[in-house]
Amino acid sequence: MNRQDKIYVAGHTGLVGSGIVNELKRQGYTNLVLYTHDQLDLTDQRAVETFFDREKPDYVIVAAGLVGGIRANSERPADFYYVNMQIANNIIWSSFKSKVKKLLYLGSACMYPRECEQPMREEMVLSGYPEATNEGYALAKIGGARLCSYLCRQYGIDYISAIPANAYGIGDCFDPDKSHVIPALIMKYQKAKECGDDKVVLWGTGSAKREFINTKDIASASIFLMNHYSGDEPVNVGTGEEVSIKELSETIKEVVGFDGRIECDISKPDGMPRRILDSSKIHTLGWKATVSLREGLEELYKDYMKSKGE
Repeated sequence: MNRQDKIYVAGHTGLVGSGIVNELKRQGYTNLVLYTHDQLDLTDQRAVETFFDREKPDYVIVAAGLVGGIRANSERPADFYYVNMQIANNIIWSSFKSKVKKLLYLGSACMYPRECEQPMREEMVLSGYPEATNEGYALAKIGGARLCSYLCRQYGIDYISAIPANAYGIGDCFDPDKSHVIPALIMKYQKAKECGDDKVVLWGTGSAKREFINTKDIASASIFLMNHYSGDEPVNVGTGEEVSIKELSETIKEVVGFDGRIECDISKPDGMPRRILDSSKIHTLGWKATVSLREGLEELYKDYMKSKGE
């Protein structure tokens, strides 16, 4: 991509999208096309087609989507499937019809089967059933990635997809009903600290293992892939490091400065028992993550407290 090329970032106000916009600007890309949801409903096929006819972007990065934690995904599978499938189909197909030069579709690690060999390699995406608690979201993300692959195979166009590990970072969602595990735990520990509680209850056994990646790293990887990768198979984007939810909870407890104990509620679901990506493909291409988990958590906590006016 040239610095003056017109680049459309779908979902630029979200967690990952905002990080991508910041990184594009940092690297000197100046011609960015950014529409909020109020300006463009990505589930509306006609509106999306009209947008592409009018703006005619050279490149597209798809970071838009309906996201949420285990609770939201479990309670609203139809919403997560329909909205994310519509967004993927509308943007990718309109990009194809508008002759967009290159597109990157960002998937999710939950695309992999629940009982997947670890670390998870890109070719394993369709090797089994997804985790039940986020099946709707996972199927929609798989659909978007496969559409890119099919267009690449059938028409020879340069549409690629990436599968990031669990994302966190500045701009994360701190809504109790929608947040993922890291912001949810930060809120939980901060509230307990303010209330003088002697314990925090953690969902599940705490034994589930996850790989977390800061949005700054996802952003740099996205731009790297746009400039250095072409192919019909997705590319994992991870740190290569994993942590149990209990260990993550202990670290966040330290970052927040909560002095009480952690109690696990084993009646709640753990989700997928282990999820770590095999990111050897992108590492071989020359990219690696640079933000440590502790560093990222400390930065996010400071930003959260700043947003609270403290």
